[in-house]
Amino acid sequence: MQNLTKREIVQRIYQDKEECRRGDILQNDVKDIVQRTLDILSESLAQGKNVELRNFGVLEVQVRKPRVGRNPTKPDHDVVYERHYALNWLVAVDGISDWDMIVPKT
Repeated sequence: MQNLTKREIVQRIYQDKEECRRGDILQNDVKDIVQRTLDILSESLAQGKNVELRNFGVLEVQVRKPRVGRNPTKPDHDVVYERHYALNWLVAVDGISDWDMIVPKT
């Protein structure tokens, strides 16, 4: 399975919109809009805000507390894990119409 790139997103939007096919909107304009959208999402997450996108889900930043871990092969040495952040995506179930496309069958 191949990853979806920002370039592919821009191309698909450009091909799907009638305004783009008529020449009213340039592909660079679409690229700028996509980039600005991603910038706004990134800035909001960096400020600790959740991002809620209807019919897609919620992106939230979770702060993981610092903890002490132990290596079973060297139990006399403690390993300290610093506080770190994780991005969590809560899926909007009503927004995804075909789960078989997303979740591979095992």
